[in-house]
Amino acid sequence: MAVEARIRELGSRHQNLDKAIQDEVRSPAGDDLRLQELKRRKLKLKEEMETLQRRAH
Repeated sequence: MAVEARIRELGSRHQNLDKAIQDEVRSPAGDDLRLQELKRRKLKLKEEMETLQRRAH
C-alpha cells in the first residue's frame, strides 16, 4: 500500500510539473533554462514511478 501511495504522490507531482511546463511554454517571457529544469524533473519523476510500478508487480 505504501508503494501505491508513493506512486500516486509522484503522479501528482508529475502532473504539477506538466502544468508548470505548459505555463512556461505559453509565457511570452519564458525561460529556456527553467523549462529544461522542469522537463528534467518531470522525466526523473516518470522514471521513478515506472521503477516503483515494476517492483510492485
